[in-house]
Amino acid sequence: MPAEAANQFQLSPEERNRRLKELAQVFFKLGTIAFGGPAAHIAMMDDEVVKRRQWFDREKLLDLIGVTNLLPGPNSTELAIHIGYERAGWQGLFVAGSCFIFPAMVMVWILAAVYAQYRTLPEVGWLLYGIKPVIMAIILQALWKLGKKAIKDAPTVLAAMGVIVGYFLGINEIVLLLLAGLAVMVIENLRSGRQASLWLMPLPGFLAQAAGPATTVPSPSWLQVFLFFLKIGSVLYGSGYVLLAFLQRDLVERYQWLTSQELLDAIAIGQFTPGPVFTTATFVGYLVGGNGGAIAATIGIFLPAFLLVGIINPWVPALRRSRWFGTFLNGVNAASLGLMAAVTFTLGREAIVDWLTIVLAVLAAISVFRLKLNSAWIVLGGGLVGFLSQWV
Repeated sequence: MPAEAANQFQLSPEERNRRLKELAQVFFKLGTIAFGGPAAHIAMMDDEVVKRRQWFDREKLLDLIGVTNLLPGPNSTELAIHIGYERAGWQGLFVAGSCFIFPAMVMVWILAAVYAQYRTLPEVGWLLYGIKPVIMAIILQALWKLGKKAIKDAPTVLAAMGVIVGYFLGINEIVLLLLAGLAVMVIENLRSGRQASLWLMPLPGFLAQAAGPATTVPSPSWLQVFLFFLKIGSVLYGSGYVLLAFLQRDLVERYQWLTSQELLDAIAIGQFTPGPVFTTATFVGYLVGGNGGAIAATIGIFLPAFLLVGIINPWVPALRRSRWFGTFLNGVNAASLGLMAAVTFTLGREAIVDWLTIVLAVLAAISVFRLKLNSAWIVLGGGLVGFLSQWV
């Protein structure tokens, strides 16, 4: 283990307790007020960690941000976990990550219970009616921002387009991500004269054969919910919005645990809460498995992030210099963008259904692209318009 990482485990008990207390305070606060998605979360962490508390300089924070793009899982949550590990080792890792996740999880859990009880009420229906079309605009903004980074050259363009086609052909999302990553890695390294990557070329066929059709499970147990979200948390690259593609295909179309309408409602209600977008899993888990499902889904989707950060953090410099892993990640990021585009189209057909939802979607798009309004205010505005429209 590098000397810098080893030093984290040589803190005095008093210093370790002080750091753990600071981490808990900072990330519980951020988990309570951090609206606006990963970019906003990272900006707030920069303000707290670099500017106000000077735990380390901005260059170090940028290094940690870069590492989050090398791992599956929620980027802003992984950044919180990295910061905790840097400050206080494994204990800091769990304190920072848990305190960032916990407030959002509780809020989403409460909203899920309310939704399960009252979703047939006209007021709730009208509220969500106004929120869903503005969610489409927010996802489109995320697509645009991510696309400017993910689409780097012709191979990544082809990877994104191929994944969109593959999604509508019913190919498993994990297989699509791996195929895109491997394809871009092979092409980029062949361009650079690195012939050794050719040994990977038979792997896509094996992966495609290994991914058989899933079995419909109408009433999942908490263990099945846990294992499903553990799989998602272990392989999901990119923004939390990529989660929507996996949920639509598996939970709605394959397992039939949710309807498309319920998935849209889960996404919409999740936008009311601060913290990680991945806490949508808490909402889904409650709908399909009650309180046990909510806990199982939340632990399942976030557990890989904790473990991966703890394992990878000491070896960050070597991984970032790797040409092989870097080009593989380029393909995965492009594939994630393609999945987001495909699922946005699918969900948009459910959300934009009449002239008012069209107007709301257009106004929301103007608000996020031109006026740069915070997405939380846009969601609240859409909900208010939907709520008031029942009397018009």
